[in-house]
Amino acid sequence: MPIKTFQPRTPSLRFTQLVDYSELTASKPEKSLVRGKHSSGGRNNRGRVSTLNVKRGGGHKRRYRDVDFKRRKDGIVARVKTVEYDPNRSCFISLVAYEDGEKCYILSPHGIKIGAKIVSGARTEPDPGNCMEIGYIPQGLQVHNIEMRPGQGGKIARGAGAYATVQGRDGDHVIVLLPSGESRKVNYRCRATLGQLSNLDHFNVHIGKAGRHRWMGKRPRVSGNSKNPCDHPMGGGNDHTGGGRQPCDAFGRITKGRRTRKPRKPSNSMIVRSRRGRMSIVGPTATA
Repeated sequence: MPIKTFQPRTPSLRFTQLVDYSELTASKPEKSLVRGKHSSGGRNNRGRVSTLNVKRGGGHKRRYRDVDFKRRKDGIVARVKTVEYDPNRSCFISLVAYEDGEKCYILSPHGIKIGAKIVSGARTEPDPGNCMEIGYIPQGLQVHNIEMRPGQGGKIARGAGAYATVQGRDGDHVIVLLPSGESRKVNYRCRATLGQLSNLDHFNVHIGKAGRHRWMGKRPRVSGNSKNPCDHPMGGGNDHTGGGRQPCDAFGRITKGRRTRKPRKPSNSMIVRSRRGRMSIVGPTATA
């Protein structure tokens, strides 16, 4: 999709860049595959804020599209009917119709055309949109919607323009290079979809004004330095003084540079090389 720019008729339009959705083929979703979506705005059943600094609320009302992340209808050919916008994710989705009459939504790969045929199975042709076990995908191909455990459904590389690269086989595992730069082992029976995801120009979008963020359900976030001392460790003082300590959250925990991943997470053993370029202590080195 191309990027759409505007003449600076107003200050907010001067730097605005949006994705041109004119090439999408459907304006309304499949009614049988959508359901209502409730927005809590960070409030509990009593109407009180139960999450700290989660500035979400308001925005345009959305309907959730049920997307098939598992792709378990093996051997049944499906035909692509539409390429649609989904307000709940950054990439586009496609409505596919199987030969047995069932319809479902899938993440739309880049370059897929209306009328294209796709199929799922343990081993299929390595064409964009086909879903198969990652152990049978040739080395060097791009994949997305990768499972972390067989049958769990795709978890990795699901954003706009995202893809992972199959690097090689290591016993019962396949080593993939993730968008973050991390190399990770995945069980060879986990499924992945061939190709790169759609909406490659998503990273070129410039929101342009605060109102568009409000349409998306994003509210302003107040910095701790602007609060009172009773509300934040860095609050108070005259002229927004720094406070003489490292930046922290409302509970005093360091916010800049603090590791947020659990040090003993079970899936750490599957990391071959971290996104910071360090080799894993537990996992073996990647071999093609």
